[in-house]
Amino acid sequence: MAVCPQCKLELADPVAVCPRCRSLQPTRSEGRLLGPGTQIDRGYGKIIVQARIGSGAMGTVYRAWLFWDPRGPRGNEPAVPLALKQLKPQASIQPEIRAFFLNEAEALRLLEHPNVVRFHELFSWTPTLAGVPASLTPGLAGLATPGPAPSPILAMEFVDGDTLEDVIARNVARSRLAGSGALPGLPFQRAWYYCQQLLGALAATHALGIVHRDIKPSNIMVRRDGVVKLTDYGIAHLVRPAHGERAPSPQELAPGTGAYMSPEQVLGRELDGRSDLYSAAIVLYEMLAGRPPFLPSEKSEFALRMDQVESPPPPFRSLVSQAPPVIDRLFDRALAKAPEHRFANAIEMGEAFRAAFGIPDTPAWRAQGEIAQVARLGPPKDAVRAQKLATLRQVVRQAYRTQPMPQRPLPPPR
Repeated sequence: MAVCPQCKLELADPVAVCPRCRSLQPTRSEGRLLGPGTQIDRGYGKIIVQARIGSGAMGTVYRAWLFWDPRGPRGNEPAVPLALKQLKPQASIQPEIRAFFLNEAEALRLLEHPNVVRFHELFSWTPTLAGVPASLTPGLAGLATPGPAPSPILAMEFVDGDTLEDVIARNVARSRLAGSGALPGLPFQRAWYYCQQLLGALAATHALGIVHRDIKPSNIMVRRDGVVKLTDYGIAHLVRPAHGERAPSPQELAPGTGAYMSPEQVLGRELDGRSDLYSAAIVLYEMLAGRPPFLPSEKSEFALRMDQVESPPPPFRSLVSQAPPVIDRLFDRALAKAPEHRFANAIEMGEAFRAAFGIPDTPAWRAQGEIAQVARLGPPKDAVRAQKLATLRQVVRQAYRTQPMPQRPLPPPR
């Protein structure tokens, strides 16, 4: 008979999580987690885990490779790099966290935007036990299996690049080396290049009734060819989730990161896309000024959240004197405490900043707005709309590539 090391409850049967204190049981945890060399047969191909690349409160992310079945229709195609997000055992039994995980999968599946990390598949996986091959349960139905549930896994695009947080840090270091007179952050044109891709992703996200709720530089990837990818929809709020499991409402829970949260998110009020736009404005502010309006290094998480509600941000031109005067007015509007005083949508906000920077309009930026307009009509049900959407996505994909992607490292053997 096993005993829970945390609360000392006697466990008649081996379990992954203690039913009393919900602590992870060490005797079962390793067998339930993915690891380098883990192989998952998906029928159409085999997924092989290469390495663990990160971990958060809900799940752990691994780099993996998908090898297509050589006998299948895609058997001659090269291996595809994937990111696998596995829900942690201690989180999987908490309904609210489970709902967030399913929300993330559903949001990525619905979006299919060039600047959002691409959805591949949601499935559940039963680990190999004593050499017995793992069994697989495809789709959402397997996630509701009673008893010791299989581990839910979200497979998505692997983004080869750096976070925007890293990009900003490099530019700040370069600015300090350059001395006085240098821009404290990114050049205006480069910041707009990244920002327009983020705003395009948010325009499509909001058109589908999704609020991301965690816009910050560490959740924005810059691929090595210059394409921006918005990631981590883990606490996204879906107006009409289709998976049937209810995540906490904004009134019940205020997740997020204080330095980037909108006032209404801090206060647990009803959220819409304008909350994400407040956070996006802070990201743009940080790209240009080399720091967010309220510094995390100087204040506690609670103090940062209170600043978002009560304190005005430092005037932008006090940090970036090279900026045109109109930029101060735009940030005043974008960072207004009341949502109704901000920009109404991502495209309107982007157009205001683009014009203020004196940067010419481009077909790619116009395509971002058109993608959002098409997305508002729902999934394309006719060939004409589907073709239009495919063309717009291709315009965006091609326009933001500044250099060829480097050759990927060789995948592990089959």
